[in-house]
Amino acid sequence: MERAAGGYQPSVVLESTGHYHIPVIQFLAEPNYVYIIINPLISHRAKSSSLRKVKTDAIDAYHLCELFYKEELEPHKKRGVHLLNLRNLTRQEESIAEISAKTKIQLHSLIDQVFPEYRGVFGSLYSKVSLLTLLEFPTSRHY
Repeated sequence: MERAAGGYQPSVVLESTGHYHIPVIQFLAEPNYVYIIINPLISHRAKSSSLRKVKTDAIDAYHLCELFYKEELEPHKKRGVHLLNLRNLTRQEESIAEISAKTKIQLHSLIDQVFPEYRGVFGSLYSKVSLLTLLEFPTSRHY
C-alpha cells in the first residue's frame, strides 16, 4: 500500500451509482484504500444548495470534496452476507405489505359496490367470519 507525498493515504470519495461504482470499489478495496460512498440524495441536496446550476464532472467532484470536508462522513463498511440477506428480506416484506394494502383497498371498493351496507355489519371487514360470509355469498343474488 503506497502512501501519498505527505505520508497519508488519500481517502477516495465517490457517489453511489447503482451497480456502476462496484468495480471501482473492488479496485480500491484490494490495496486497502479508505473510500467513502455518498448517497446520491445527499450529494444532490448539496449540489442544489449551490447558486450555480452548472453541471460538469469537475463541479460534481468539487461538491463531493466539499461534502467530505464539511460533513463527518464514515468510511464504507463491507456488509456481510447476513446483513445483505436481511436487507433483501426487509425489502420483500415491504413489497408484500404494499401489495396487501392495495388488495385491501380493492376489496373495500368491491364490497362497497356489491354490498353497500356490508362494512358496518362486522367489527373487522377482514375477520374470519366476515371473509367466510363473503365466500359463501359472493354476490347479492345468493340471498
